[in-house]
Amino acid sequence: MDQSLDNGMDYRSRQRRVAQAVESHHLGALLVTHLPNVCYLCGFTGSAGVLLVADGRPTLFTDGRYREQAHAEVQGAKVIVPKGPILDAAARVAAGLRIKTIGVEGEHLSLAAEATLARALHPKTRARSTRGLIEEQRMVKEPAEIQRIRDAVRLGSSVFDTAVAAIRPGVCEREVAAELEYAARKAGADGMSFETIVAAGARSALPHGQASAQPIPRRGFVVLDFGVILRDYCSDMTRTVHVGKPTAKSRRLYEAVREAQQAAIEAVRPGRTVGEVDEAARAVLKRAALGRYFTHSTGHGVGLEIHEPPRVARGQQEVMQPGMVITIEPGVYVPGYGGVRIEDMVVVTTASCEILTPTSKELLSL
Repeated sequence: MDQSLDNGMDYRSRQRRVAQAVESHHLGALLVTHLPNVCYLCGFTGSAGVLLVADGRPTLFTDGRYREQAHAEVQGAKVIVPKGPILDAAARVAAGLRIKTIGVEGEHLSLAAEATLARALHPKTRARSTRGLIEEQRMVKEPAEIQRIRDAVRLGSSVFDTAVAAIRPGVCEREVAAELEYAARKAGADGMSFETIVAAGARSALPHGQASAQPIPRRGFVVLDFGVILRDYCSDMTRTVHVGKPTAKSRRLYEAVREAQQAAIEAVRPGRTVGEVDEAARAVLKRAALGRYFTHSTGHGVGLEIHEPPRVARGQQEVMQPGMVITIEPGVYVPGYGGVRIEDMVVVTTASCEILTPTSKELLSL
């Protein structure tokens, strides 16, 4: 939690942009309930908060647990701590404005929350679901955000060697994950971005093979996919190592993925679409007769959340802009044999991109 009133984030500009978006979408107000969006707009990091943007002025509603925290963190918004449920309170304030249409984050609202709004809003006020209104702004990071992400990436990368040192035949995957996560916490991480993936041997063919009780085999790939949260921002990286001497087939799989990842990185530049980045990786794996084993998208945006727009996937038409931060993570997964994934985070620059992840991508044999 960062309680500094001067943390480098330009909340005022963000609030102005969202107020302009509210107006351009012909809304009388916007009710922001998705907590990462609340944090983005005013700096509040608590687990209970609703932000009402009306007449260009944002108001944060939170509960008594976060009274002091909200006053310490929130910038550019009024803080209200009502006696009752915060969504009810926000809806009642909106009702008093007698607006015709209020925007809500429909994809983040439960049915119960929708019912609460229906009861509390003015009878002549219509709730209209918006989609990605704030997420679109979050895609392009400010310099202060990029610095936080850079710091998170460096911290995450710094504990990779600890994980590698824990990998030995007979040690279970969960022990490796535990060593990695403990090292991350000791290094200053606020938490992990997601449940750490350690998948060894035949389980490395599971793209999201979360660490299990399975012991590391004497020979085979081990996929390590993990990230940390530092000052609210996430990191994400994947490296694949090999226990024992790799076979010619294993080397071929690994080098194909590394070549695909490099091709995708080279395709990152402003003005191109994220779909072109995905296609660059797929083309390499297709030439290597491995295309059918690449079963997920090439990457995704990262920031306050581990998965954010844009989605770097086949056919996606989002045009890359300087300041976007995405992952590049092609992989191949051969059932019954094993899998390989290599993942870096990159930031789009004015000419191409900068690789943020400093860890070597040479095949490491243990």
